[in-house]
Amino acid sequence: MRVLVTGASGMLGAATARALADRGRRVTVLQRRPAGLGLPEVLADVADADAVRAAVAGHDAVIHLAAKVNVTGPWAAYERTNVGGTRVIVDACRAAGVERLVHVSSPSVSHAGRSLVGVAAAPAEPDGARGPYARSKAIAERLALAADGDRLAVVAIRPHLVWGPGDPQLIARIVARGRAGRLPLIGPGAVLVDTTYVDNAVDALLAALDRAPAAHGEALVVTNGEPRPIRDLLESICAAAGVPGPRRQIPPWLASAGGLVAEGVWSLRQRRRPSEDDPPLTRFLAEQLSTAHWFDQRRTREILDWRPRVGLDEGFVNLAAWFAASDRP
Repeated sequence: MRVLVTGASGMLGAATARALADRGRRVTVLQRRPAGLGLPEVLADVADADAVRAAVAGHDAVIHLAAKVNVTGPWAAYERTNVGGTRVIVDACRAAGVERLVHVSSPSVSHAGRSLVGVAAAPAEPDGARGPYARSKAIAERLALAADGDRLAVVAIRPHLVWGPGDPQLIARIVARGRAGRLPLIGPGAVLVDTTYVDNAVDALLAALDRAPAAHGEALVVTNGEPRPIRDLLESICAAAGVPGPRRQIPPWLASAGGLVAEGVWSLRQRRRPSEDDPPLTRFLAEQLSTAHWFDQRRTREILDWRPRVGLDEGFVNLAAWFAASDRP
C-alpha cells in the first residue's frame, strides 16, 4: 500500500509515518517544512491544490493530519488550512482514485462547552463548536465524511489530547509553565479528563486505515480510556519533567475573564509582530481545564478492533525517561 501522510512535521504525524514505514508501506509525507524522517517528502501547503494533487497521485491511501492547531487567531487562517486544506485533499483523492482516507479530527468538533461524561462521538456541529479551531475542524470533518462512498472509504478519527515524549504542544507548555511557577488549577482540579498516549493514537490511525472498507463513514473518538482528575494529570506530567506542579487555584469565572483579557492583549501584539504562539491563557483553555471530558470507547474499539497498548502510568514512566535523557528544558 502506498500511503501519503500530511502534517508529518508534528509529533503524531511523524510517529504515524514512521509506523507505516516500519510495516513496509511505501510512505510519502507532505508538510510545509522538512520532517527529517528519511522518507520521500513533498514540501507544500496543504491548501495548495496543484501541489497536493501532484503529491496524492499514485497513492492508495491518505492519512490527513495537517491542520492549524492554535486555539486563537483570525478565522481566515483556520478556514484556509483546516477547511480549504481538507477540501483540497478530498478533491485530490477523488481525482487520483485513492481508495482510503483517514481524516484526523478532534473531539472539540462536538463540544459545546458543557462537561462530557462517558459520551460517544456526537455529530460534528460547527455552529456549537467553541472557537475557530473547533469550528473549522467541525466543517472539515463534515467535508471529509461527505466524500465517503463506494470509491473512497473515509473514516474520521478524533484523538483526544495526544501526548508523549518530545511533545512540543501539550507537554512542553505544561512543563514550561510549571517551571516558571505559572501553572494553576482552574477550580479544584477534580474533573475527569481523558488523554491519549501517542503510541496508542498511532495504532488507532493505522487500524482505521486497515479497516476503512468496513469502518467507512464513521467518526470515532480515540482515547486511552483512563479518565483521571486534571490535578493528577498535571502533577504526573510535572513530576516526569522534574518541575513543580500546580500550587494554586483560580476560580473558573476568573480564569475565563483572564483568558478574555489575554486574548485581547495577544491580538494587539499580533498586529505588530505576528507569531504562531498562543496567549498563556484563553477562554477555551480555561473551559477545557475546568470541565470534564471523557468518552465511551466501546464502539471505537469494536469497529477498529483496537485497544490501547500503553497505559497512562507506563506513558508517564516513558516521559520521565525521555526528560532524564534529554538536554531539552
